[in-house]
Formats: sequence, structure tokens, C-alpha cells
Amino acid sequence: MSAAALRPLLEARGLDTYYGQSHVLRDLSLSIAGGETIGLMGRNGMGKTTLVRTLVGLIRPRRGQVLLDGEDVTAAPTHIIARRGVAYVPEGRGIFASLSVAENLLIAGSAAAGGSERWSLARVLELFPRLAQRLRHRGDQLSGGEQQMLAIGRALMTNPRLLLLDEATEGLAPLLREEIWRTIRLIRATGMTSLIIDKTVTSVTAIADRIVILVKGEIVFQGSPQELKARPDLMHRHLGV
Repeated sequence: MSAAALRPLLEARGLDTYYGQSHVLRDLSLSIAGGETIGLMGRNGMGKTTLVRTLVGLIRPRRGQVLLDGEDVTAAPTHIIARRGVAYVPEGRGIFASLSVAENLLIAGSAAAGGSERWSLARVLELFPRLAQRLRHRGDQLSGGEQQMLAIGRALMTNPRLLLLDEATEGLAPLLREEIWRTIRLIRATGMTSLIIDKTVTSVTAIADRIVILVKGEIVFQGSPQELKARPDLMHRHLGV
């Protein structure tokens, strides 16, 4: 196998990230292989969102590196990282409230470098039929679940190689949560590489290839869902289940 085939798609090496004087990520290293689905878990305030924001260039680490395709992008602007195929759906969704559903989607349309599949407007609307019925509605006229669908759809319109989802089901009614998980399963089936932050242990372990648990900015566990389930003491201590 070639060195390129062995190289991670995205890699964090020895990240130390701070908010002011607060040391959030502590010498954290993590690699994401092409086609892999990672479930990033941990209680609130443990550094999950900080890690993702560091990976996409929204926060600069004080020490360490972020590598994309083996190239150092630690100092690269977020829009450059996005153009190279990394899409981030933040907690809170971040859609344009005054733009229509169609405008939110079309403004993001692009062919990211190396994108494995072509995500067109038609394909996104096939994935989210509810959005097809609301193309003329403004972002602020949608329900929370519809806004989440729009945020994911907008990320897919960039034709990413890696999708980062931060609390995609947070605050949604049970039926809408299941609809989002159904969508995530469909996206995974296309071979999309993804990192999913979510507190729903059963749903994350059902879809992820690997689970990573953060505690105070450090990785305390990484392994398969089966390995995690074999550690009920650890699940109870760090995930509250």
C-alpha cells in the first residue's frame, strides 16, 4: 500500500488550544481516515467544540499542528480549509435567517477539491424532501429541525470530503432527531468521511466506526463501539450512562 493511501485525511498533532488563559485542549492528537465515521463524545465543557473549531481554523492552537492530506494547514484561513473539502455544521446551525431556503443552499454550491460525489441542489432536496416544500421560506421561518436540515444540506452543497457535525440533534423533538439520524446514516452510506459530536450514546455507537471520548481536553478513550460497550464503568463515568 502506498504512503498516500496510509496517510490520514485530517490529522491533529499535539494540539494545545487556549481560550484566553484557559487551557482547553492538552497535547491532543487525533487522525481521521478517509471514509471513517468518528463519534466524538464527552460531557459539556470537555473541549469537543474547541477541537472541531481548531481543526477548521476558527481557533488557532498555541502549539501543535493540523494536517490536511499531510499538509500543514494550522495557519490556513477557514475558507481555504473549506475549499479543500472540509465542511463544518456548527452547534446553533448558523444559517442565513433572511435568505430563503433555496438561497441558503445555492450560495454554498461548489465543487470542493477531491469531493467524491456531486451534491447538487436536486440531490440535497431528495435527501431532505421537507426543504423542497419550503424553498421560498426564509431561514427564520423554519422549525428547528428544518433549520438543522438546511445547515446539513448547505454543508453538502460544498461537496465536501469531510463533514463535521456539532450537536446536530440537540434540542430537537424525538421524531426530528430520528430524521436527522436517518439522514446521517444515508450520508455515511455514500462513503463520506465524518466526525459527529452528539450526546446520544445509542445513536452514535450505532453509526460510528470509532468512538473518541474527551475529558478536560484530553482523549481518555478511543476504540470501536464494541470496545466502548465492554467498558460500562467508563461509559458511566464519562458519558453518564
